[in-house]
Amino acid sequence: MTNLPTLPDGLELARTTKVFDNETAPTGLLKAHQVAEAVWGRLVVHTGSVGFVFEDMPDDTILVGAGDHVVIPPQRHHHVVLGEPATFVVEFYKAPAGDVVDASRPTTTLSMGLLGSSGSVDPDPA
Repeated sequence: MTNLPTLPDGLELARTTKVFDNETAPTGLLKAHQVAEAVWGRLVVHTGSVGFVFEDMPDDTILVGAGDHVVIPPQRHHHVVLGEPATFVVEFYKAPAGDVVDASRPTTTLSMGLLGSSGSVDPDPA
């Protein structure tokens, strides 16, 4: 797959989930869901590899290996595919409070997490 999304300039890390593995990953990650409006996500794999699929490109599974990541734009439906043992986190980014940005960048601060998922992305938020 070419032309993977990148984080827009000026976003700040808002929070990171705890480290998930094949046993602790919320079931909601394995089904179609989306990141909240005005929030960008980034799946970061620490060990092993994780499959990642954008629902609008279901035939293109992105294999994300240890040390790699995939950026998730707001409201773009996707899911994770677990296979070999892996550990990973999901980072959430947003525009700084009061930041004036162009229309292509998020400016609204909303609660962060996954929409369309039956489970929360981080059952034990820090």
